[in-house]
Amino acid sequence: MKRMLVGTAMVLAALTTAGGAEAKGCIKGAIVGGIAGHYAGHHGLVGAAAGCAIGRHRANARSRQDQQQMDPQARPVSAR
Repeated sequence: MKRMLVGTAMVLAALTTAGGAEAKGCIKGAIVGGIAGHYAGHHGLVGAAAGCAIGRHRANARSRQDQQQMDPQARPVSAR
């Protein structure tokens, strides 16, 4: 239990000091994926990596959707 508290404190400290990174979706996804991976068979690192990738994908998709709503005349990237 002590290791978990120390690890959590270290993660929170790292998250509060890292302010300039453009990692939309990755941090939240990595935290959720790491916790899920830990409880699903002690695969926290694999879960964190997968969560980061999924979170990043969703953030990019939402960004594209927001851009299309702002400029409805713009063509999708695949049509260019």
